[in-house]
Amino acid sequence: MKEELIARVVQVLQINMKWMTWNLFLAFIPLALSVWLFRFRRGTSWLWWLGFLVFYAFLPNAPYLLTDVIHLIDDIRTIQSVWMITLVLIPVYLLVILSGFEAYVISLINWGYYLHRIGKSQWIWRVELITHFLCAIGVYWGRFLRFNSWDFITQPDAVLTKGIEEILGKQPLVIIAITFVILAGLYWIMKRVTLGLSQTNSKIGINSGSPNSDTPNI
Repeated sequence: MKEELIARVVQVLQINMKWMTWNLFLAFIPLALSVWLFRFRRGTSWLWWLGFLVFYAFLPNAPYLLTDVIHLIDDIRTIQSVWMITLVLIPVYLLVILSGFEAYVISLINWGYYLHRIGKSQWIWRVELITHFLCAIGVYWGRFLRFNSWDFITQPDAVLTKGIEEILGKQPLVIIAITFVILAGLYWIMKRVTLGLSQTNSKIGINSGSPNSDTPNI
């Protein structure tokens, strides 16, 4: 019985690892772009603006991982073991989902860092709210309409026509509004945690005389 249960858990994890790895890869694309765009370059070339558009096209993939919790429900029904669910399945899901959302948080922190650097600090909270709203729409498109980031290039007509038509309905607007509130709330919490940990690490580096003590905060 135990061998069968372990085999079932391994099978479920093997299946999940495929989409988890892929979704995490998509979530870390905007994170990598945010470092390049907002930490090392300034918006003075067409290449920067192209990267900026790609950044926003892929950014919803990071908070999209929050919706993958629906797979957890199916996996719980499959495994039906409290210990395996508590000690294996839930920790794996938490790690993946939090990693994806942390990529979202750091991406926006980098965006805010750039705005601060160019003297537009007053725009940071506005940009964050606009981004939450756009990502809420992107998450809805991805989860319910099954659009992907590259569909902006491969089938832009479908994204603009079907996508906009769908979100004008009452139910989609409610879902998008709820998603926006969740994104804004979680971001507010995790941004402070992330910045707090960054400042703590910087102070530890300074106090210990570490050679990395001059590394700037996130």
